[in-house]
Amino acid sequence: MKPKLSYTIWFTQRTGSSLLCKALEATGIAGIPGEWLYEPNLPKDYKTMSPEELQEYLWNVASTDNKVFGTKHSFYEPSFSRLIDVFKTFPDCPPDETNQVVIWEKALPNHRHIFMTRRNKVRLAVSWWKAIQSQEWHIQNGARPRATDLSNAYSFDAIKHLFMECSMREAGIQEFFAEGNITPLTIVYEDFIQQYEATIRNTLDFLELDHISLQIAPPYFSPTANDISEAWTQRFREELQVDWTNRGW
Repeated sequence: MKPKLSYTIWFTQRTGSSLLCKALEATGIAGIPGEWLYEPNLPKDYKTMSPEELQEYLWNVASTDNKVFGTKHSFYEPSFSRLIDVFKTFPDCPPDETNQVVIWEKALPNHRHIFMTRRNKVRLAVSWWKAIQSQEWHIQNGARPRATDLSNAYSFDAIKHLFMECSMREAGIQEFFAEGNITPLTIVYEDFIQQYEATIRNTLDFLELDHISLQIAPPYFSPTANDISEAWTQRFREELQVDWTNRGW
């Protein structure tokens, strides 16, 4: 079922991408966005499945009945290059094509791009490390947080690594956009959580999907930040800038 519209949500961890995906899926008209292109989640036999079958499989698993396809993807190598190599084998992709955006949009036709970011990269990195340590990536709305002892889980080096990694992933996404002269719809986490319904409706507008009579579902997830998050954030920013003459925060 070839999509009449497809879109990718480009993200780094802890920017609200799962919250957005759940909200869009709940509309019933905006595809079923998820990490369908993450290598381990491709069909286990995709190496033996024909390119036509794999493309059709992806279209079907992530589309709603109105032929709208949605996915989300984070940029990191070598996974991204391997995915591009797979997309090159799909029908309609010229064999000598080198522009990654063209290849992406041939695989997923009638395409639009959404970019999710978070202004405060320190809080992003802290949230990312805390989720790795607790293995609690999300809390469903109304559920109780998992009881996890994180008293010895703080790591300056780990948070610093993730602080840099999220910036490098965003740089990769931006280079991809530049290659295709793409101006994406940009969703900023700090704004999204304050203007939840308005953000969902703005996204549906961007996708040119009629939502006037549509009721937007409440947030599927609750925030995961807590006192530990705040303590780690303040500790990390102090330790990072301890010898700096000009402090950023």
